[in-house]
Amino acid sequence: MQLTGILGGAFDPIHFGHLRMAQELADALELNEVRFIPTAFPPHRPQSQTSETHRIAMLRLAIDENSKFICDDLEIQRYREQQQPSYTIETLLSLKQTVRSETTLCLLLGGDAFLGLPTWHRWEELLKHCHIVVAHRPNTRLELGNFPQLLKTVWEKSATADVGVLKQKRNGHILMQPITALDISATRIRNDLRQGKNPRYLLPDAVIDYIESEKLYR
Repeated sequence: MQLTGILGGAFDPIHFGHLRMAQELADALELNEVRFIPTAFPPHRPQSQTSETHRIAMLRLAIDENSKFICDDLEIQRYREQQQPSYTIETLLSLKQTVRSETTLCLLLGGDAFLGLPTWHRWEELLKHCHIVVAHRPNTRLELGNFPQLLKTVWEKSATADVGVLKQKRNGHILMQPITALDISATRIRNDLRQGKNPRYLLPDAVIDYIESEKLYR
């Protein structure tokens, strides 16, 4: 089976934290590709401050030279057509109709997103359609004792430490994968830009050039 990573987010703007996480998980799991899926109208977080057109443009600039990285705007297209929020379960169902039969989907999540799973729409159905890979940064408190009870129950049934299992089964497992800790956030970048600070080395130069040319985050 080939593994496709699914990395959703506002990407407002995309930065090296997103990119490094995707690359390390792609290497560790031998992912065939990573699909970056910008959210359109996420129901569980504030609306993006920048239009989807700008966010997609920045994302494409950031991943342009990586053959494994793909910008997939299916959530934005769905919102334009149906005016409905971005639900991950619906994204997975849509992807399963378009990817090849030998492809297994891996939902890539940061630790905070994983701990918040019980608040997601139809979250208990996710593992019927994918594996979940949790990017675990050193010195973060991602321990079983901190899990909400509902999530703890799912973890005890589905957790694996064997990367090979993800290729052997089509869905149903949760893997925790250590990655490098990069303390970078889109919120910090937006605040720095508003204050006139230089964001270099927090995100790709091509994205910085685009932000400057379009006068974003001012």
